[in-house]
Amino acid sequence: MALKLYNTLTRILEEFVPLRETVGIYTCGLTVQGHPHIGHMRSFMSRDVLVRWLEYLGHAVNVFENFTDIDDKIIEKQKEYNIDWRRIADDNITKYLWACDRLNIRRATFYPRATQHIEEIIALVEKLVEKGYAYEKQGDVYFRVRRFKNYGRLSRKSIDELIVGARIDPSERKDDPLDFALWKKSKPGEPCWLSPWGKGRPGWHIECSAMSMLHLGTTFDIHTGGEDLVFPHHENEIAQSVAATGDAFARYWLHTGWVTLTGEKMSKSTGHFYLIEDLLKDYAPNIIRLYLIRTHYRSQIDFSTDRLDETRSAYLRIQTFIHGFKELPVVAKPLYLEEFTEAMNDDLNTSRALAVIFNLINKGYEDKDPDPAIASSVKFYLAILGFTDDLPKEPFDELMTIFKDVRCKLEESNRKDLFDTAAASFFRRFDTVRSLDDIFPSLVHTLLAMRNQLRKDKDYALADFIRQALGARKIQVLDKDAAVSDYRLEVT
Repeated sequence: MALKLYNTLTRILEEFVPLRETVGIYTCGLTVQGHPHIGHMRSFMSRDVLVRWLEYLGHAVNVFENFTDIDDKIIEKQKEYNIDWRRIADDNITKYLWACDRLNIRRATFYPRATQHIEEIIALVEKLVEKGYAYEKQGDVYFRVRRFKNYGRLSRKSIDELIVGARIDPSERKDDPLDFALWKKSKPGEPCWLSPWGKGRPGWHIECSAMSMLHLGTTFDIHTGGEDLVFPHHENEIAQSVAATGDAFARYWLHTGWVTLTGEKMSKSTGHFYLIEDLLKDYAPNIIRLYLIRTHYRSQIDFSTDRLDETRSAYLRIQTFIHGFKELPVVAKPLYLEEFTEAMNDDLNTSRALAVIFNLINKGYEDKDPDPAIASSVKFYLAILGFTDDLPKEPFDELMTIFKDVRCKLEESNRKDLFDTAAASFFRRFDTVRSLDDIFPSLVHTLLAMRNQLRKDKDYALADFIRQALGARKIQVLDKDAAVSDYRLEVT
């Protein structure tokens, strides 16, 4: 079965046939007036899965993802915080790329910014004016929507339908309520660039057309983004691009469903969202990835931390199964490869692909002596889907050894309750562990908390046992007072 993708433009599953040797993908990126929330990240996670699968199938891929770094919302933030708009944009871009790296979302080939492409944007607007698709009014330039015959094809909106809700803002000077801005005259004190129509800045929609066509050509393979961008943003992109060049624009349009909160779309403008940086404090990147791809990318997800906690348990089942094997062989052909491939070729159906993974794990748990090839196959599929090796084997073994020694000693002395209480707190945070450097601080402070309680209870023999267990691993315990202990690593 060849890869088939659901094309929003045609509303059907279409076999993917690339235009050129290298697949060209353009993703509508963030308007960077604020830090990204989990709704934003789902769209980029979907694109990441698409790219990984295309590469698995043998395609070379070029990905361009823009940043809208000048916009009304960014200018509003500048006024609100009294911070230059460029600093606001840079800060939010940095935070977004940090989140991508944590979630193992591969970086794009290039991240064009609107402010880096003013020359191309002005040239595109000029071409539209020359062709009669755009007009200038007192420093503003608008696109003539009625002039473009196929307007509404992507969103399935008719001109008559649009007229009902159309209006002209008092600040606008356009001829028709349906027309949209290509270039905006700047107000005093606002960022601006010189143009044939005076000082101003680009409209939102024209930026993506100029940047995508510069880097990928007038016609390219795939355009991705959130489903909220279908109208008006992507509809307007098509209209102005095709009007300017006469060529087809993007051939396949892929749109990711919203992440909702209590049934409403997450939105920076309403404050109705969960920042990804906050979620990453409590949940490992692999858990968030699993949460986001358990649902097919075109379906909406209603977000809740309860569902994230359920996903944590599901991921722990995967993690525990894989770590049950000391060594994993390299398999020539992963088990259930046909089923996994069929799922992914069916419009990137990650729900079915994950079902294949869990079926393998269930089979492994049912077998008294599970085949290591099962775990190898699971790891193979997880890597394709973008999961990382979240816990190296050696730190995991070291962790288990320390806890086993202390637990056995406390059980012998009827103090298992103390271990269970302290260890429970540690294991609740265990899913965020990514390296030995992450393990030791949390581990050592958990053991010191047990030791402090033992000292308080005047159970000095057990307290000394913990000190010795840590000392054997070159961790020197420092008693500040009767209730507080710290540690330092011995340097050899």
